[in-house]
Amino acid sequence: MTETIQRLRTGPRMSKIVQYAGLVFLSGQTSAGISLSDIVGQTREVLHRIDELLAEAGSDKSNLLSATIYLRDIVTFAAMNVEWEAWMASHAAPARTTVEARLANPDLLIEISVIAAVSVADSSGS
Repeated sequence: MTETIQRLRTGPRMSKIVQYAGLVFLSGQTSAGISLSDIVGQTREVLHRIDELLAEAGSDKSNLLSATIYLRDIVTFAAMNVEWEAWMASHAAPARTTVEARLANPDLLIEISVIAAVSVADSSGS
């Protein structure tokens, strides 16, 4: 049996969610309120968007496998980490990479892309 690729929230350039073989791939998430936010505000918003998209795909942050974080300025690394650590359960930390990068809009301070496992329902009947 061949697994089907599922694409959700698909537009002309990308899908926000792609599911395949029990995995969820999210496109890079950025802040919508970019002109009014600092790194703390943008990080919180991006993490909230990730929560929403993972839920839509039948997963959550406890199932994260990998995260790639792009920062406009690596100087904001510590402030971003405070928000990340408050959001992430310590027992479920994914493999993670953080790099400094020029982002698509000069007001964007952060972009995060993740891969997660789909949540598996408890099959024990309990």
